[in-house]
Amino acid sequence: MEGLAEGGRLLVAFSGGVDSSYLAWAARQALGDRCLAVTAVSPSYPASHRAMAEQIVRDFDIPHRFVSTHEMESIEYRRNAPDRCYHCKSELFSRMDALLEELDYDALAYGVNTDDQGDFRPGHRAAEEHRVRSPLLEAGLSKQEIRSLSKQAGLPCWDLPASACLASRLPYGTEVTAERLDQVDRGETLLRALGLRQVRLRHHGEIARIEVDPAEFEGGISPDLMRRMAAAIKPLGFKWVSLDLEGYRLGSLNEVLTDLGPSASPALPGGAQTAAAPEPTAGD
Repeated sequence: MEGLAEGGRLLVAFSGGVDSSYLAWAARQALGDRCLAVTAVSPSYPASHRAMAEQIVRDFDIPHRFVSTHEMESIEYRRNAPDRCYHCKSELFSRMDALLEELDYDALAYGVNTDDQGDFRPGHRAAEEHRVRSPLLEAGLSKQEIRSLSKQAGLPCWDLPASACLASRLPYGTEVTAERLDQVDRGETLLRALGLRQVRLRHHGEIARIEVDPAEFEGGISPDLMRRMAAAIKPLGFKWVSLDLEGYRLGSLNEVLTDLGPSASPALPGGAQTAAAPEPTAGD
């Protein structure tokens, strides 16, 4: 990514995921100390992502800073309409804009790639409004190519399953609260401790709907594992624990948008309606 060296001092939005980690690493190679990886900390940020982010900046000597974001203070974010990600990313990039001015940096960048182009992603609109660069997209890199390059670079996240913020586990119209996000984060941590890898805990009030990559159950699922999954999740405040027979699939909570049709939208608490998205988001 030759263009990285030409844009001056660069702030990189860095979550610890595959794309942003490779971008932060590449910026460090191209810019040296003229780059700074910035990680936003909020209730929607998984603890496992923070641990990975800390490991990467330590092991690869990447200049780094945590910043607190306050999307939870936004009623538009908490109401959890299909454009939730727009409000989250607007908050992130506003914080990074302030940091850019404070530290006299020249530009912001984030880790969108060519595989993201066909999706409805409200966060991209926020990036455009804040003039955030997308070096991976500019270089024409796909997700698989980024994984391959990350492996060559020795980044420990190169084969991590895709993931997004914890709010993506709540159905549209379910208010985003710190308590619900904590239930999801703790639950997914417990499920991974049981040996599951590509797993999601979808929060449906008293029901925890668990999605697991079907490949992980090719040999079947034992009654003992089912009991241990239920025993781990119920104490978090769920009355029922269900296993989704369709398994993990990207954006399963966006299926309601297609089901409702282009003129419909899911109801919000109090009877309000969300703004209908033109097509399902990529989500998580």
